[in-house]
Amino acid sequence: MHCLDRPYFLAGAAVPDWLAVADRPLRLRSVRVEPFAEDPDPCVAELAGGVLQHLRDDAQFHATRAFAETSLELTVRARDVLGRDAGFRPAFLGHLLTELLLDAVLIEEAPERLTEYYRVLETLDAAQVEAIVSRMTPRPTRRLAGFIELFRRERVLSDYEKDDKLRARLNQIMRRVRLSPLPDAFAAILPAARRLVRQRRSSLLEGVVA
Repeated sequence: MHCLDRPYFLAGAAVPDWLAVADRPLRLRSVRVEPFAEDPDPCVAELAGGVLQHLRDDAQFHATRAFAETSLELTVRARDVLGRDAGFRPAFLGHLLTELLLDAVLIEEAPERLTEYYRVLETLDAAQVEAIVSRMTPRPTRRLAGFIELFRRERVLSDYEKDDKLRARLNQIMRRVRLSPLPDAFAAILPAARRLVRQRRSSLLEGVVA
C-alpha cells in the first residue's frame, strides 16, 4: 500500500489481482503494458506504472525461498486437515494463504494505511480505469469497473484479519475456481498459520515494495 498519494498508480498495482477475479481469461503482460508507462496522459502512465510494479514485485515475491518454504508448510497443514481430496487442492491453498496472511500482517501493523487506501480508491473513476486497462489487454474488459465498485463497497481486505471472515473469503475463492468449500475444521490451522507468516514477514518481502 505504498504510494497512497498516487491514486492511479495504486489502482494499477491492484489491477492484475482485480482482473484475476473480474475477468479471469485476461492477463496483463509487461511487454504490452510498458509502452503505456510513457503515455502523455498522466492517469494512463501512472496506472501502467502501478501494473508494472505489481508484476515485478509478484515475480520477486514468488521467487523467494521464504515464499516456497512457507507455502509448502501451509500446504502440508491444509492437507493434514483436509486429507488428499483433490476437491480442495491443498497446494493452491498453501500458496493463497501465504499471500492473504501476509496482507493481514501488513494491515495489522498499520491499520490506518488500509483506511487511507480505501479512501484513495474512492476517488477513482472506475469506468476510466476499465477503459485504460482495456487498452493494455488482448481484448477489452467489460467487467472491471463493476468489480472495482464491489471491491470498494465490500472492503475485502479488512476481512483478512479475522479467522472466520478469512475462511468466508477463502470459500468465495474456492467457489470461483470450482473447488470444494472449506469445512469448519479448516479454521483450526489459521492461528498458527498467521504466526508463521508474521515470523517470516521480512524474508517474504525481501526485495518487494510493501
